[in-house]
Amino acid sequence: MPLFQPTLAPWIFALGALLFASMQIVGQHYEGSNLIIRRLYRQQMLGALLLVVTAIMMFMQLYGIPPFRGSEWKIALLIAVLLETYSIFRIEHEEKKEK
Repeated sequence: MPLFQPTLAPWIFALGALLFASMQIVGQHYEGSNLIIRRLYRQQMLGALLLVVTAIMMFMQLYGIPPFRGSEWKIALLIAVLLETYSIFRIEHEEKKEK
């Protein structure tokens, strides 16, 4: 979408990132004592916050606000996606192992 609708893409991404981050932060908690699963949930929250930071960086590029005027948001998005993907598979694996 940033290639074809560069003015609309940050708005749609920001809405999705805010909804996803709020769901991740408010909706998911781990009450157990497994330190690995706790760490993975914290990594998931960090990934969700990085998605919000990515949306902010997209707006900075769109409106030319320093210091991020280029495509730096792609790096933040890549890190967020890696954290989220890694965490979700590892949490599932650790919870199966715990049971």
